[in-house]
Amino acid sequence: MNGNIGGKVPIGECKATVVYMSGYLPGAAPEKSPILSPVPVRLPAAVHGGDSWKDVCGGGCGFAMAISEKGKLITWGSTDDEGQSYVASGKHGETPEPFPLPTEAPVVQASAGWAHCAVVTEAGEAFTWGWKECIPSKDSVGKQQSGSSEKVSQPSQGSNAASGMTLQNENRKVGEESVKRRRVSTAKDETEGHTSGGDFFATTPSLVSVGLGVRITSVATGGRHTLALSDIGQIWGWGYGGEGQLGLGSRIKMVSSPHLIPCLESIGSGKERSFILHQGGTTTTSTQVSREPGRYIKAISCGGRHSAAITDAGGLITFGWGLYGQCGHGNTNDQLRPMAVSSVKSVPMESVAAGLWHTICISSDGKVYAFGGNQFGQLGTGTDHAEILPRLLDGQNLEGKHAKAVSCGARHSAVLAVVLTRRN
Repeated sequence: MNGNIGGKVPIGECKATVVYMSGYLPGAAPEKSPILSPVPVRLPAAVHGGDSWKDVCGGGCGFAMAISEKGKLITWGSTDDEGQSYVASGKHGETPEPFPLPTEAPVVQASAGWAHCAVVTEAGEAFTWGWKECIPSKDSVGKQQSGSSEKVSQPSQGSNAASGMTLQNENRKVGEESVKRRRVSTAKDETEGHTSGGDFFATTPSLVSVGLGVRITSVATGGRHTLALSDIGQIWGWGYGGEGQLGLGSRIKMVSSPHLIPCLESIGSGKERSFILHQGGTTTTSTQVSREPGRYIKAISCGGRHSAAITDAGGLITFGWGLYGQCGHGNTNDQLRPMAVSSVKSVPMESVAAGLWHTICISSDGKVYAFGGNQFGQLGTGTDHAEILPRLLDGQNLEGKHAKAVSCGARHSAVLAVVLTRRN
């Protein structure tokens, strides 16, 4: 779902940067056939003139995204009959083209969910577009739209064994939604407030507001929810939260404006900090939540229906859908509040990426840990067995390697690593 493999790893002398693509990008291949071997992607003429590729981003369902050195967002790969993806990618098919944004500020980071996108600019602003339910309303920050929020009366730690059928039914409904052609709203519709029962697709990027003076440094997009990280290490979330992926302690169906997700807060004057659970304006502590060192959040990731974050001290936090163990807490429960993954509390984590059913993280010493669903071998454990606790990947292929970055798709994972060399 997301976790960019970007350009933070030194690669020595670099004379040219080339982007390659492979897999299923219907608008970029003849007869919509999968691209079986990597092929180069041509930099669009519109960004020539000293510009070049800078980063590749997590693309959505059926399209790809990248960023140029000068901060242009570039999209390609969709076709008209892909519906939602076609609109989200700017109707850019075989030929990569700059995606128009309502700002001249360079884009520094971008992410795409199932059929919505979000970007962060150098000015600390975030913009999002696509599925209307994933776009913040113009209401006050943190306010939930009247009539659009719904709580399911279930214990916060309710077992998925009892709700498995419900989840399966929901999955079928989501699958049915994906083949529907939603009404596309125009810029005029959005300006004049014309809607069709909320069931439409927004083409114009909308500015995300999380509070006066707050700068956003990164965004993460899931299946139907979005997280934003501020420059002071706070997480804001909005969109669908039925499995707890917004970390609000309940199965809220929709949060229509960015809502602060409290994960860490100081207790007393000591160095030790604890998770604080906020619900309905009240602040309480819970023995169910593990203590975790840290002053702020430094990294975020969204899976299909779960979320993950890392503190400045390397603590790993997860919340949301847990049916396959993708929250890493040793069970298959949905985790409705942010909670430390206690089994790796002694292992400082550096980065994390979440897929549809699984999670991969990298420790500060370059080790790879994986947990969650493994139906397609996405965990890299050598089997197809699920893992409900983080498992260290110590196979021969990773021996002598130092992992630097990780990215997860719905059913696959990719890790960027460097080879360690011994000095005499």
